[in-house]
Amino acid sequence: MTPAIESAKKARVAFTTHTYTHDESAASYGLEAAEKLGVAPEHIFKTLVVVLDGKRLAVGIVPVTAQLGLKHIARAAKAKKAAMALPAEVERATGYVLGGVSPLGQKKRLPTFIDASAESVERIYVSAGRRGLEIALAPADLAALTWAEFVPLAS
Repeated sequence: MTPAIESAKKARVAFTTHTYTHDESAASYGLEAAEKLGVAPEHIFKTLVVVLDGKRLAVGIVPVTAQLGLKHIARAAKAKKAAMALPAEVERATGYVLGGVSPLGQKKRLPTFIDASAESVERIYVSAGRRGLEIALAPADLAALTWAEFVPLAS
């Protein structure tokens, strides 16, 4: 059981977990999850970590079919600029490996922003803490568990 799943259990929110065999040669973790789970790609969201103003980290959660708009997340976080965090920074701050970074159960609570498109679907799928493991839950529950705001993030 991963910290992400433990976090959802502890909060007593409704969720389901879904597993698939991850293919190391897959070009996109999220699109691979959508295909193997038979879920529309716009319901699968990726968790990305950025560095704000070169100092602090934040999390952006966007559909796997979209790119994270760095200007959008900087604006949402009231920062001047945002850049993608280095893999080592991501793994150190979240406790997860790339491709398995979950917004839930991270080592450090980071400011978190979810793309506003998530509000239009009943359930979204995010990594449950390792490659090949997804957790599906209501967007409002994800926001509550991560103290996130819904904002336009996709570019």
